[in-house]
Order: sequence, then structure tokens, then C-alpha cells
Amino acid sequence: MRVAIAGSGTLAYWIAYYLSTETNHAFIILSRAPKPHLEARGWQVLTVDYANPDPTDLQFKLAGVDVVVSTVSGNEQLALIDAAARVGVRRFAPAEFEGSPANRPVSNALNGGRQAALARLHQYQSFGMTYTVFSCGILYERFAPGGLGDSDIGRRSGICQEGDFLMNVRTLKAQVPHDPYGQPAMICMTSSQDVGRFVVRAIDLPQWPREFRMRGERMAASDIVGNAEVMRGRGFERADYNAGSLQYALMLAQSAGDVQQQLRVLTLTAAAEGRYDFDNPNLNSLVNFTPTRFRDWLRIAWAGQ
Repeated sequence: MRVAIAGSGTLAYWIAYYLSTETNHAFIILSRAPKPHLEARGWQVLTVDYANPDPTDLQFKLAGVDVVVSTVSGNEQLALIDAAARVGVRRFAPAEFEGSPANRPVSNALNGGRQAALARLHQYQSFGMTYTVFSCGILYERFAPGGLGDSDIGRRSGICQEGDFLMNVRTLKAQVPHDPYGQPAMICMTSSQDVGRFVVRAIDLPQWPREFRMRGERMAASDIVGNAEVMRGRGFERADYNAGSLQYALMLAQSAGDVQQQLRVLTLTAAAEGRYDFDNPNLNSLVNFTPTRFRDWLRIAWAGQ
């Protein structure tokens, strides 16, 4: 089987790593710029221009590929989907890698083009290309030094910096969203390394459903903060938010024209509404490994900070 990984950030790296160490599958990495550090590992990196009005170059580089795993978004992903369908790719995994699409509003500032990608994939099913969403909840790397952006993940989202979601481990501050019943929101989480491993283990499964759900942990937002407090050995300054206070915070951010704060509040609101929570992690039961616990990942990520 031949696999194409679109993107070259940390998530793409882990998919490539486990393809190279746990399988015999051939794979290529599609990147918008040369990546010598990936090529130094013996991996084939092909430079692509998703904005090229002539699609034949991208189609040529996808020729013979059976599975595409995308970690790119927006118009780049739409171009990738078009090219993949036209050269006979059999399976496509779009750049979802967060909460379940079933929990996501159709129109939302946090969608990041995901809805358009799913609509395009649905259209191409008649070409014989099936697609599967990999839902993993929140990536642990949101709580890493430097945030998601430091792992080259989600840089276009506007909420990829350290402390942009739920808590700032460095400044010891947290914003805890509560569900409509007044309880701290439940959140599923997974490390990017484990997501890579889950995806690679799924490649050899005979059937792909419309959605694979995986998670390393399912925790209350207050317990996520509690793990960080234990790791830091200090209590955090906590602010609790319900639907009303989140709406007020959003109104203040809108009045100030603070787009980044609006995105932070919308992400907390999404957590409060259950967007990052799901039952039945169906992929966990199909693969043979134990994901990393959040507290263990957090301790390693912040060692020496």
C-alpha cells in the first residue's frame, strides 16, 4: 500500500515515523517547502504548490497512492481532495483531528474549512474514494510550552499559542468551562504522537467507518487543570465560566475588536457545549497499544521549564 501524507508538521512527522517503523508501506510526504530534516531520515518529500492553477503536477505526485492522510487545511486541502479523487485514491483522511464532526455547528468561526472539505469528499464518493474522519479531541500539545504552534500545528487557526485554551501552565491561570448542568465540561484528549500511531494502525484495518474516534484521556476540565497544578506544585488562579459568562466575554471581545480573544472564548464555549467530548472511542479497541496518560505527557513536556 502506498500512502501520501500532506503536511510536514509534528502530526505529519509522527504518522511518517510510525509508517517507517511499524509497517512496510511506502509513503511520500507532500510539503509546500523542502524539508531537509525529514529527507535526512530517508523519507521522500515532494514539494507541491496547492495554489497552482494547473492541477496536473499535484495529480502526478499522487499517482499510484492508495491512501491520503491530510494535515493541511483550507483551499490547500480542497485542491488535494480534487487531485486525489481524479487519480483514483481509494481512502482519504481529512485534516480533522479534534472533536467529532457530529458535535460541530455547520457554521462556526472555528470550522477552519473543515465543513467544506467534508462536503467535497462527500461529492467524490461517486469516484470510488471513501473518506474517514479521525476524531481525537483536544491535542495534548495545546498545553505544551509554546502551544500548538510550537509543534507546527494549527498555526492558521488564530488560537495556537501557549495558554490560548483552558489554561496557561506557565502563568498558573485557568479558565474552566462548565456544561449546561453546571458541571466542568468533559474533554477528550490525545497526544499528537499517539494520534500518529492510531492513524498508522488503522491503515491496515479492512474497513474504515465514516469516523474513527480515539482518545488518550477523557477528563473534566477542572481535572485537566488539577493535573497541571500537581505537576507545577502550585495552585492555579481559576475562573469558572458558564454559558452566560462566556457570552458576556465574547461580547466584550467583539466590542474591543479583539479577534484572538474571540477565538479563545469560542473555543471555551465549544468545550462547554461538548464539542470535544465523545463516547465509544471505537479505534482504541481495534489497536494494540496503550495511549500516553495526560499527566505523564505533561510532566515530560514541561521538564526543565
